[in-house]
Amino acid sequence: MIALIDYGAGNIKSVEKALQMLGEEVLLTGDGEKIKKADGVILPGVGAFGHAMENLRRRELIPVIEEVVKKQTPFLGICLGLQLLFERSEESPGVKGLGILKGEIRKIPPKAELKIPHMGWNSLELKNDGRLFRGIEPKPYVYFVHSYYLKAADEKIVKATTDYSTRIDASVEQGNVFACQFHPEKSSDTGLKMLKNFADIVRGEA
Repeated sequence: MIALIDYGAGNIKSVEKALQMLGEEVLLTGDGEKIKKADGVILPGVGAFGHAMENLRRRELIPVIEEVVKKQTPFLGICLGLQLLFERSEESPGVKGLGILKGEIRKIPPKAELKIPHMGWNSLELKNDGRLFRGIEPKPYVYFVHSYYLKAADEKIVKATTDYSTRIDASVEQGNVFACQFHPEKSSDTGLKMLKNFADIVRGEA
């Protein structure tokens, strides 16, 4: 069973529906004990970094996430869920992220011909043999909605990048922790394949 962490940050129902389409057993919950018992955990989310961290703190979910990651449960962050895994964000100065992965979230620099937020389809440059991308063709197109982007401290954890005003670290993997800035649940067959790959990892089949 895969637990979807419900912490009031939106974008949860679409992830739930995508996993159900794949035939996966999904539990949408903010209950820490149920999250800790899950075979895999997903942290989705849209919205502001500081508000999301406050929601996690208030609902006492930060130690739950830390415990889940420490015991090697497969963990996937999506969009804001990716950003929260890192140390800090320019969106919310002074607010600490989860710090599970090293790096920071920066504001996408303005460019005359580009709109911010970055909203729409962009191709990915795959690298470092990401497990989420197994069986996916090179340069796949995926769907983004964001104004802030990841700059990872360790190049080796970056499994996909894209360019939008700057180079964006679009997907990372480290041990049992996976994350993507884009929305796999809104990225057609490519995104569903990524979610299927994560579910296979959860089951120990990949």
